[in-house]
Amino acid sequence: MSAREDILQSIRSRKPSAVPRPPVYARGSSGDFLERFVARASEANTTVHVLDRLEDVPAFAAQLLRERNLAATVHLLPKGELNGLDWGAVDVSDLAPGPDDTAVSFAPYGVAETGTLVYPSSAERPASWHFRPGFEIAVLRTENILADIESAFAKLRGNWPATINLVTGPSRTADIEQTLELGAHGPKALAILLIRTRPTD
Repeated sequence: MSAREDILQSIRSRKPSAVPRPPVYARGSSGDFLERFVARASEANTTVHVLDRLEDVPAFAAQLLRERNLAATVHLLPKGELNGLDWGAVDVSDLAPGPDDTAVSFAPYGVAETGTLVYPSSAERPASWHFRPGFEIAVLRTENILADIESAFAKLRGNWPATINLVTGPSRTADIEQTLELGAHGPKALAILLIRTRPTD
């Protein structure tokens, strides 16, 4: 018997230890998408808050800025619903944010399975916007939380953007000495404001 046959016979003679079966994958129902999204996003070092109305965003954003001792200034994309809100004492800039700035933007979709935000790019929503600020505040309507990433791609099918940014928590890396560092390729902190109400017609 050759050495090769000896090795193969030894392998065949060993019975693998019993391994429990993984749980059956379940997409869940639309009723628990919100709860699952909050849980998954929170696990990824994201702060999540549920607001009743879109009009509550400026006051809550101001509160988040005070808690972090940040300047009372937010950067908004030049076009969008957020520009029509009353920001009160918070200054608004339409310039591209930098690493010391705070940006607020709408996330078209969220993924309940992973707590991920889905940002398809467009002329009004450049992909680079989500890599620039040190602190990003994302606004997401609860009815736009989908089961999984496949559901989000299905929504975009037929009108594919040039780029799709998938954001799960603040930017991070552990490439250097296996030490987790936040803010490696984008925001050091991410907050998500979930809006319960639908837009008025």
